[in-house]
Amino acid sequence: MPAPAGELLPALPAGHSAHISARSDAEAVGLWLAEYRASPQTRRAYRREAERLLLWLAEQGLALGEVRRDHLDAFEAFLADPRPRERWVGPPRPRHADDWRPFRGPLAPASRRQSLVILQGMFAWLVEAGWVAHNPFRLMRDKRRRLDNRQGGIERYLERPLWAWFWSWLDRPVEESASPRQRYEWQRRRLVFGFAYLLAPRIGEMSAARMGDFHRREGRWWWRVTGKGDKTATIPVPPDMVTLLTAWRRTLGLAAEPLPDDATPVLRSLDGRRGLGDNRLYRLIREAFGEAAEALEAEQGEEGRPWAMRLRAATPHWLRHTALTHQAQAGVELRYLAATARHSRLDTTARYLHAEDEAWHRQQSAHRLATGADEGSNQPV
Repeated sequence: MPAPAGELLPALPAGHSAHISARSDAEAVGLWLAEYRASPQTRRAYRREAERLLLWLAEQGLALGEVRRDHLDAFEAFLADPRPRERWVGPPRPRHADDWRPFRGPLAPASRRQSLVILQGMFAWLVEAGWVAHNPFRLMRDKRRRLDNRQGGIERYLERPLWAWFWSWLDRPVEESASPRQRYEWQRRRLVFGFAYLLAPRIGEMSAARMGDFHRREGRWWWRVTGKGDKTATIPVPPDMVTLLTAWRRTLGLAAEPLPDDATPVLRSLDGRRGLGDNRLYRLIREAFGEAAEALEAEQGEEGRPWAMRLRAATPHWLRHTALTHQAQAGVELRYLAATARHSRLDTTARYLHAEDEAWHRQQSAHRLATGADEGSNQPV
């Protein structure tokens, strides 16, 4: 198991002048992370990527200030295939556990690109802080292509037929003989996925949601959320979400509607009181995707295997992509879609618009191989 990063990193070299009060690479990175104290989700994501780099550098016997251009290629290759696997890869565990590992598995190209984007920003800050002399990412010739994390379109979502099957699977009633715990878990699972699909939250926003965040104003329900960048927004709540929330509150033995000052968590553990943390919520969603994939293959056999593979690949963030994509396909205007997504730039939201792709594909389909029937009596010479 990799040791904690702070135990492995060298102290600042003697005579080195820095503008921060750090004594080691780990402390310098900690100060960089402290800049994101107002955005806990961002901070956790950045900490994960920084820690992976620090642990890898410790294996190489390198400090941050010694990173060269060629090290970046080696590190990216490591992200794609962290070896030895038993040392680096494992299931989710608490950070202090003996069997904790930094990776759940190899990182996909988009995840590797995201990691490099984050680390590029970290090095830029460390240069300004006087902790390192240069930013090796600036030497990457194809830097614009590789480190621009904006993509042309969103592909990690569940297409409408697959979502329709998945929700119908979730919505299947429990058996008459089901235990109280099974009924509780069934209602909670429906709420989790309905919440994710109808309101497009990030996973941390779901786990942080409080009952009083759902409130009625002039006969309409709204959800108040504080999200990325510590920005607060109020999102319209569709009737299906109100129905799910009411059923969930009944399961908890509560009145149908929450009071405005109700600070208790929406999503709860099996005791019905404690909230669900991000990690438990993540596992709950992935477990449901896995069970659904098994059921789909059992029902449809080989024909359903491509859809089952899609479900197994899905992560909680796919639900946000699915929600926004389906809203766009349903004709929700871009300005409202951006408000629901809480994007500061419309071009970010525009990635969920697939209308041009559909029109392009439809017109391209008219381009066909010639046949005698299509071309009349003309003969090739």
